[in-house]
Formats: sequence, structure tokens, C-alpha cells
Amino acid sequence: MRKPHSDDFVDKVGLAGRDSCDDQMGGTSSDAPRAKTRRDRDVVIIGGGPAGLTAAYELCKQSARHNPIVLEASDKMGGIARTETYKGFRFDIGGHRFFTKVGEVDALWHEICGADFLLRPRLSRIYYRGKYFAYPLKIGNALWNMGIYETVRIALSYLKWKVRPFQNERNLQQWVINRFGGRLFQHFFRTYTEKVWGLRCHEISADWAAQRIQNLSLSKAVINALGGANNTASLIERFHYPRLGPGMMWEHCRDRILEAGGDVRTGATVTRLHHERGRVSSVAVEDGEGTRRRLTGDSFISSMALRELVHAMDPPAPQHVREAADELKYRDFVIVTLILDHADPFPDNWIYVHSPDVQVGRIQNFRAWSEEMVPTRDRASIGMEYFCDIGSELWDMDDADLIALATQELAQLKLAPAGSVIDGTVIRQPKAYPVYDDGYRKAVNTIREWLDGFDNLQVVGRNGMHRYNNQDHSMLTAMLAARNVLGEAHDLWEVNVERSYHEEFQVEKSARPAPKAAMAGA
Repeated sequence: MRKPHSDDFVDKVGLAGRDSCDDQMGGTSSDAPRAKTRRDRDVVIIGGGPAGLTAAYELCKQSARHNPIVLEASDKMGGIARTETYKGFRFDIGGHRFFTKVGEVDALWHEICGADFLLRPRLSRIYYRGKYFAYPLKIGNALWNMGIYETVRIALSYLKWKVRPFQNERNLQQWVINRFGGRLFQHFFRTYTEKVWGLRCHEISADWAAQRIQNLSLSKAVINALGGANNTASLIERFHYPRLGPGMMWEHCRDRILEAGGDVRTGATVTRLHHERGRVSSVAVEDGEGTRRRLTGDSFISSMALRELVHAMDPPAPQHVREAADELKYRDFVIVTLILDHADPFPDNWIYVHSPDVQVGRIQNFRAWSEEMVPTRDRASIGMEYFCDIGSELWDMDDADLIALATQELAQLKLAPAGSVIDGTVIRQPKAYPVYDDGYRKAVNTIREWLDGFDNLQVVGRNGMHRYNNQDHSMLTAMLAARNVLGEAHDLWEVNVERSYHEEFQVEKSARPAPKAAMAGA
């Protein structure tokens, strides 16, 4: 007799009642409030990042009929938007501004975080050719740093490419040159972009630029620099930020879900999605001790990486779909947080490092985000961010060597002396950014076409859709997915494509159910 595979095992108690099975898998965070009792958990949500938690929150808020459970593999809320801690110092996995033109997302942030949602001034600069450039651009600063001769060459290059642009913008290089000219591309786009992605700019799809810096042009940047109105997202001067870091938002969100009767499980890794006849029937979940259970549901919302989702399907996806999934690539990320023996070595929230002379790509000053990110007034917490790939020399470097490298580069950039670094820690983040290379669109379309054949499975979020969404757009896909469960019909793939970044997404208030009493105080 064949020994059953561990993923095929279904606890008999779980077959009799889903809640009984749930109680044997993992657990909620110890400081989270106890969930209220509700009906069987009919909506299974994979991933406890902004998208997954937003979907659960929206379901709890809009309907008493549905009862979601969120399955998160790690022990923290927020995914890449979580907050890590080290000896009382708090830091992001990259800086996470909270800014949106999507009215409902903005309202949700304030609803969840309340008085802990701070309004912060933005100060950021670009380090290039041994000088610091204000960003957003300031004309006097840029002219002084570049010099009149180079400024004239930039202007002439811009005019040249406006007269004779690339007719077919297939890649990032062509997209940027058409809008900024060749010399500005060389100065301010090429080095940093290639450092972030590990690809040459002509190998990156134009889709990335169209999604991330749409509506931005040299003329708009100059108007902004001269003090004119500019609504471009990347040029805002203020943003919101939770008092204790972005993880605070998602910890609050988890607590609201539990108070409303939903469930959130940490240490719960989804290893299989079982399906038949165009419907997902259950997921296999492994806890931190290696115990596996199967959790059934009526609807499923996934924010797990699209490549891993395809390979987790049981029975397996068709071969051409699995091959498409294998074409999807991710860029990984290492943050080295340095503790300094003095406060505030520079005033910026963050600095972009365009210089090829150092490996660091971006530098965070966490006290500038919120004073409470740093436990004492006489210390500083500086995040040195390195973009790399799993298995690369940088990724595999010992923590002590990474801290030494970050210390040396901080001094090389003249931001703080090496001797002022008294401690440090390292966090490695896999799959930080979905890569937009030449083949990504075809691969995603192949997978999307196959997933469209399931009537109870939706994918949301950055990695869930393999789209470099901002946090607000990831949340919007999740809000719409929840409303699809409630009977509406939204195309999640339309978010951040057909709608521009600044288009207000609104739903008529009369069409929305009144919030449930359990969520009224959220």
C-alpha cells in the first residue's frame, strides 16, 4: 500500500469542521486579541502583507456572512512592508511612504492607524559624481552641481530626442530618453536603475517605466523645480507614516480582523492548492514544526508569488503554464542597519546613490521617518540598502562582512565616519521586486489566461500578480477581490493600467453596505 504524501493528509477532525482543523495549525500572534466566534472560514487568504490583510479587513467590514482566515508564513505582519526591530531600533525593509490618490485606500489607512498615522515632511537627495542633488529637482542646486556647460548639453539632448524620438518604446532606455533626452538618461537614470535591477536598461521592459514614473517628463520636473504645480506621485513633499513604522499599520489591521471574528495565522506556509473542475477546494498548510493540515474553503485569494502559486497547484498546471512561471524573475534585497554613536548624521529621509563607485543603492535615516523608530536621542539608525540576487556574492556574504562593507561605504560617501558605527544587523529579503524583463509580459499573460479558468481563485498584490505595484495599488486589488467575493465584478488586472495613478477610485456610498458594528471603531 502506497504511503500517502504528507500534503495529501487531511485531519479527520478538519473534514468534520473547518474551525476544528484551524485550531491545530499554528497560531495568532501572542499579543493579538482573541477572535470572536463566527461561521466556518469560507474565504482563505494566502499572505499577511498589505494585500492579504486588506482583503480580510474589507470582508470583515462589509459582510457578516463571510469569515476570512489569513495564512502568513512568517511571524510578522506586513510582508515587505513589515517593521523589523533590533535592540529597540525599528527599521523598514526599504522606506515605505504612505501616499495615495485613491480615496478609499487613504480613508482605510486613517481608519486603521488613527492618531498613530503621522504626517511627515519629505527630504531626499541623489548622490552622483561626488555631489548631492536635491530631489525633487531644484534649479539652482542642479545648475550649480552640473555646471552651465553640462546643463546646456542636457537641454540640447532633450530637444534632439523630442524632434527624433524612438517610434516604438520597447524598453526602459527608449522610454526615458524620449521624455528626458540621452544625457539626462545617462546621468540620472542608467546607473541607479541598473544597480537596482541587475539588468541593462535596454533589457528592462518599458512597462516598468510606464507604471512607476508615468506622467513624468522633463518639462513637468522643471515646472515643479520652479515652484509650479505638479501632481506627479514621485515628487510629493509630504507623506503619511505610522508612528512605529509600517508594520504598526498591519499589526493594527490584524487586530481589527480578529476583533471582527476573522482569523490570522502566522507560521502557516501554504504548500499546495488542491483543485478540481475549475475550483480550488483546499490548501495544504505547514506549520513551523513541519505538521501539515488541509484547510478547505469556498473562495481563495492569493498574494503568494505568482511563480510559486503555479508550482503549488495540485494537480499540476499544464506544462506550458509551468514553463511560463519559470520565466518570472525577482530581484532580492539586503538591508544593513547601522547603529551610530551620534544622532542625525544627515537630515534626509532617504538618499538615492547613483554613483557606481559604491554598491549601496539607497540609504535610509529612520529617525527622519519617525522619531520613535530610534529608542534614544543620542543614536542614529541608518539603513544601507543593497539590491542583489539570491546566491550572489553580496547575498551570501557573512553578516559581519556586510556590516563592514556598509560602514566603509557610509564613510566613503562622507555621511558618517566609520568609527562612529557601534553596531549593526542584517536582513535579507527574497523576492522584493518582480522583474520586468523582456519576457515577463508574455509569461504573465499565459499564467493569467490559465488562472481565469478558476471561478473561486483571485490573485492580488505585488508578487501575487507579478506587478511592481505601490502599496496602495496592492491594497486596491485586494479591496476589489473582497468585493468580488461579495458579488461584484471587478477586473483586478485593470488596477494601475487602465486607471492612471492619480485617478480617484471611488464607489458610490449608496452602493456600499453599512460597516458592521464590530468594525465601527476601527
